[in-house]
Amino acid sequence: MTLTIYRYRHENKRALLCPWGRGFDDRVLTITEFGRRAGLSHKALRLYDMSGLLSPAQVDPATRYRLYDEEQLERARRISVLRQLDMPLATITAVLAGSDEEASILLERWWAGEQATAAARASTVEYLRAQLRRTDRPGFAPRPVLEREVTDVKVATIRTRTNQQLLVGVIVSLTSEINAYLLDAGATLTGGSWVIYHDTITPETEGTIEVCVPFEGMVDPAGAIAIRVEPAHREAYCTITMADCAYPHIMRAYEVVFDWARAAGLPDAGAPREIYRTDCHLLPRDEPAVDIALPILARRP
Repeated sequence: MTLTIYRYRHENKRALLCPWGRGFDDRVLTITEFGRRAGLSHKALRLYDMSGLLSPAQVDPATRYRLYDEEQLERARRISVLRQLDMPLATITAVLAGSDEEASILLERWWAGEQATAAARASTVEYLRAQLRRTDRPGFAPRPVLEREVTDVKVATIRTRTNQQLLVGVIVSLTSEINAYLLDAGATLTGGSWVIYHDTITPETEGTIEVCVPFEGMVDPAGAIAIRVEPAHREAYCTITMADCAYPHIMRAYEVVFDWARAAGLPDAGAPREIYRTDCHLLPRDEPAVDIALPILARRP
């Protein structure tokens, strides 16, 4: 008798759980069954419910049992795969918010950032290997610090906060986002891009950066993308290769520029920046690719 009751309850669990809704429906799945078929744990499903990423189709107001619809399985499986790639929940939300075509664009943009981050980490490892295999400190080849006048230019920008570990991926992703927006708006990209460091960025602390892309044409701001004019200024700079861009090796280039300005008695007139040549990531690693620049006050006559 006990076994018969258990079988009845087990086989009719879904019907017993959803009397407040539409009644028995073969497409309604318990959280356990849904999680099994989607490859997601109870904990993950509850987290996605709280974040608004994947809410159950029904929730019993009395027992708080969560029930899902079979039609939600495709979204859930996509979430599962994206989380296996360590994609943040906020990015997953954006990827799944639009059409498949829009999702593909966002996925490629995010993945380009991840690849850039991995490449930067590999460069840092190479720097450390060189440091550990030699008794002397890996040198930073002497290079000149030059001055130049920069004319005012119209730029599309995005400001965000990041840390050193995520920095390269954030720069690549945001630059790609700005470029795509400008091209869709009919603007002409005038070449290159740069990042302004409004704060100090370290592996432990976040700071504000501003990714800037110069362009020509009439474009309105949208969302996180602002349109402004970068004012004319004078700057001191030195040019480095992509191989020099590995952290912390790149900090030597900043020291060279700051030391030069200090020795010349030229106060800085703005935040330091990295100015990237067009498609610098495609250049050979030993060719000039990036300028480390610091706006300075003009020399007194």
